[in-house]
Amino acid sequence: MIRVADVSHHYGIRPVLSHIDLEVPRGNIVVMMGPNGVGKSTLLGIIAGLLAPARGMVEVNGLRRRSSEEAELQIRQQMVFLPDHPWLPEFMTVREWLLAVGRLYDIEPDRLIDHIGRLLDLFQLADKGDAPIRTCSNGQKKKVAICGALIPEAPYLVLDEPFTGGLDTSALLALRRVLRHLAEKENVTIVMASQVPELAEGLADRIAVLGGARIMAYDTLDGLRKQTGCSGALPEVLERLSIRRQWNTSKIILTGPGREEEHAIPFESGLAAVLGRHYFRVRIRDARSGHVANPLLLRRFQPVGF
Repeated sequence: MIRVADVSHHYGIRPVLSHIDLEVPRGNIVVMMGPNGVGKSTLLGIIAGLLAPARGMVEVNGLRRRSSEEAELQIRQQMVFLPDHPWLPEFMTVREWLLAVGRLYDIEPDRLIDHIGRLLDLFQLADKGDAPIRTCSNGQKKKVAICGALIPEAPYLVLDEPFTGGLDTSALLALRRVLRHLAEKENVTIVMASQVPELAEGLADRIAVLGGARIMAYDTLDGLRKQTGCSGALPEVLERLSIRRQWNTSKIILTGPGREEEHAIPFESGLAAVLGRHYFRVRIRDARSGHVANPLLLRRFQPVGF
């Protein structure tokens, strides 16, 4: 199990993560979602040990990160991290690189060679196996990086945007099948960030939605549907969560005959008491920036005749 406890982090004076608590059961796939800049990559980097949190701690399989050299080494032997933009040694061939990764994790030679061959076939890289990495396209390089993450057969995978980077359709589907197989059959724990809800919907056991330096929601897809009152697909559920956050962190400005009123109204309480009156205009003020806008999504909450 991976446990994140009271983790906060900032860059300069800007908070990126604030008091994050998260538990990922063994053998589960957790997908982190949210707009750009909400801290998904930072949180993955902290879980993977690349970043030290300003506050809080991370435990992997009962071992606390950075608590001792021995504990950190044990965690690193069990975990693989694939960053959004992975570095690859372009002077090496694809096969040489994968062999080097496997040897780093002490994979038995015969098993390693067989595993490399199967991965190259799966991701349609067989004809590139003995070519320098520099000759690969961007999409092929992403496939090579994914193969490098799968070679060690580690029980914990931390993947930052594995479905982006120019992957073709067959590679996307193959990766999705592999990850689901690893979780269900091999009890591998996977934490990943993704901006593709259509791929995450059938893959994730639980979904963590980040926003405003916090985890806005963390549940199964069915649980998120219950929270939002939306029975649709994941993109619709995420849209509803985004609307709810906007209402919870903003104020509504109502303009009527000869007057203007400003109200702070929690999303959950409903708007009937205020919107039941006859106003000419509805605007919304962001609580952080003070920016005033006229959101089109607000129309779905307006009463008949408004």
